[in-house]
Amino acid sequence: MSLISGGMEAGLHDCFDYILPLGTVIPCVAGAFQEHQVWFWTPEEADTINATDRCFTCWSQHKATMPVQLLKIIKGKYEPPLPSHLQREDLKHLHAGLDHTNKYFQGVVILSYPLTKLGDGTDFFKIVLQDNSCARIDSINILIYGKMADDCAKVIRNGDTCIVAGFKLAKSPTAREDGRHGCHLEVSEEAGSAIYIYAQPSTTTASETASASVAPKYVYTPLDHLKDGTIVNLYGIVKFFKPPYVSKGTDYCSVVTLVDQSNVKLTCTLFNGNLDSLPKIYKIGDIVRFHRIKIREYNGQMQGITSAGFASLTFDGTVGAPVVPRTSSKVYTFMDEEEKTVEELRIWAASNLSISGPAAKLSGVRPMLFFDLTCQLVGKAQVDGSSFLLKVWDGTKCPYPTWRVPIEARDLEGEKVLLHRLRNLTVDILVYDNHVQLAKSLKIGSFLRIYSIHTKQASAENEDVSHVEFHLHGGTCYGRGIGVLPESHPDVKELKTFLESVELADSQSMDSMSSLELDSTSNNIADLESQRCQQLSVTVLTDHQDLSNTVLKTIRNSRAPQQYRIRAKLRTFKPQKLYQSIKLHCSKCNSLQEVPDGDTFDLILQGSAVTPPNPELHSTSWYESVMWTTQDQKQRKITIHFVKHDEMLLYPEDTLLMIEGGTSKEIWKLTRRFKCVIPVRSTKNDLELLDLSAPFLLQGKVKYYGCKQCSTPKPIKNLSSLAAEPRPSWEPTEIAQVLGIEPLQYVFIMKFTLVDGTGALNAYLFDYEKFFQIPASEILSNNFLQQKMQMTMNTLCPPGRKLDDLPWLECFIKSYNITDGKKQQVYYQIFDTTVAEDVV
Repeated sequence: MSLISGGMEAGLHDCFDYILPLGTVIPCVAGAFQEHQVWFWTPEEADTINATDRCFTCWSQHKATMPVQLLKIIKGKYEPPLPSHLQREDLKHLHAGLDHTNKYFQGVVILSYPLTKLGDGTDFFKIVLQDNSCARIDSINILIYGKMADDCAKVIRNGDTCIVAGFKLAKSPTAREDGRHGCHLEVSEEAGSAIYIYAQPSTTTASETASASVAPKYVYTPLDHLKDGTIVNLYGIVKFFKPPYVSKGTDYCSVVTLVDQSNVKLTCTLFNGNLDSLPKIYKIGDIVRFHRIKIREYNGQMQGITSAGFASLTFDGTVGAPVVPRTSSKVYTFMDEEEKTVEELRIWAASNLSISGPAAKLSGVRPMLFFDLTCQLVGKAQVDGSSFLLKVWDGTKCPYPTWRVPIEARDLEGEKVLLHRLRNLTVDILVYDNHVQLAKSLKIGSFLRIYSIHTKQASAENEDVSHVEFHLHGGTCYGRGIGVLPESHPDVKELKTFLESVELADSQSMDSMSSLELDSTSNNIADLESQRCQQLSVTVLTDHQDLSNTVLKTIRNSRAPQQYRIRAKLRTFKPQKLYQSIKLHCSKCNSLQEVPDGDTFDLILQGSAVTPPNPELHSTSWYESVMWTTQDQKQRKITIHFVKHDEMLLYPEDTLLMIEGGTSKEIWKLTRRFKCVIPVRSTKNDLELLDLSAPFLLQGKVKYYGCKQCSTPKPIKNLSSLAAEPRPSWEPTEIAQVLGIEPLQYVFIMKFTLVDGTGALNAYLFDYEKFFQIPASEILSNNFLQQKMQMTMNTLCPPGRKLDDLPWLECFIKSYNITDGKKQQVYYQIFDTTVAEDVV
């Protein structure tokens, strides 16, 4: 329903899609329009309300005890008034761990999402509220559950003022991506929550409504005239983009970097719960028009984010192409003079930007290449929880033998006859992690543009010729992603014409082959593969070859401690999300802890930057110092101390440096150039390490942490003893020792459930790098190693296979006792075992 003041109903005919036609008003029985406000009701609501509930005042009185209440303002105060025990809480004071029992948060709705249902059938509704502060973060997500979600979805609209009470504060998983508050509010009727809604009355006059059909004239801001905190309209050329992907929350996200004739760049982060509402960008060089995008300054650079009412148009950036906008919106304005703007941007881009040519063809790929591919999807299949197979073709043949992903024939979606006819022209692309959800939704036969595919050369055991594998790695770096092209796209029209001209080999013989024979052939291959896996062990023993096998039943009935050799199958393992298996271990106190996330490091660096560098500590006998002030608004002072050797600076690849006042992004850039980087801060007499929640050393892509309990940090000047050595190696263990740090080691911690027909037992894997032949210290920062580990686990424990089809593992395990209070329990640990080379 829609609230209006008495006599103002003429301007509301286009406010909501579902209100009754203009003039269909159900008045209060008292007819007191001067004192009461008039409501437009949906037909369903009109059938269910009582006569005395038909105006705002009566409805409010009737609903006074309901969890969702509507308010109006009389003489500057809410009517009905809020409960007297409630006090307003500002956004900046919303922190986890504080008591918000009698507090409420008030904000304006700037974004709302469609009402949906969760997996258990519970209604779910999400809105974004913005407060009136001038802070950089001025909005927060509100998650509404159950009947309250259904009630709110019926009445809340953008621009309404909402008051939320009785909420639960929880950490927001999307804060880094959507730029909103680090926490979100959760409300439901079951939790005793309440939401009060004030719908802003319309001030539109009849004359204004009559002129609404005249298209407004928009003002467009050049990228070099953007200001912090403004909401603007703009045009830009796409210099870089990430195709839409599923964020950590419920939204889709896309990142676009724009440039215009001013040569100023603007990076925009766009969120929407509806994939079709994001800009339809297909390639670098496309032209976009954004309406109502919010500008914020961060680290001295302007950035754009979606705001209420955000809308976009996209145009092909090719000079001479038709100026036809791409958009999912049915209503938009596009003036004749804007066509001139698009043409001017096209001409400027053609001579000033390096715009890539057509996407590569399969006939032109080679190993160790990253490329974009325009293709047609002919088959797809789930491989495991974090990877998905796309079988595609573009009418050309890859010049190298290609890898065929081993899957069951029954798991492959697609027309079997066509798949067989195209068998020499299709390639298997394995997509990972955040791309899987989108890949699952793709329709067979659709035309795709897959961005940043990686070709990798590999060879299997007993193969004389290597093959090429196609991977779309997880993450969105370098614009990785999948885009669906419409039938009207020029590249699709060209591709369809070409595909229709391709002569398919063996088509006649294939036509006579029944689908039953196809299934039989595929299943025979799968059976042979299964038999081979059953016969071979996928692990190797590295010691104790004299031990003979012991069955699991015997082991479980034996006393600890003992060592055993076993032959078993891996039925399941934990954690399923393999990155969660990486922990930090202190060998001195035997403690385990989680690897800190990047936010912790950022906060510590921000805190240390408050303390200015001490000039008296610059350029000592063993290091050279350089200090400068950043040109952004914050004007940070950054100091870098280059450690010398024999009073001489070393080559960058041999240099250890210390940095004060830097950001994590700046520090990572330094690690690419220099051997080691140590974040420090100034004291009165010396430089010192930061809090040990931050890494004490960064080398390459690895962060090295110290144990807070066992470390006794020493002055930074102790590093001078290493600098005085004939050839300083700057090994992390040596640096840790002279600085009094007990280093934490990266380790894999996993639980394997092993079975052998006589029984089952849980054995723990505690391994630094021997079992997977992958250093645990490197895997979190290396997508290739993550992929390698995932594929290894898929080999050890193939998803979806029956127990009889699982491969055998030969392992050494040892039993040991743990006393928990008065109770003693036996545990098992894998040791002196590694994955076979042909598996990794």
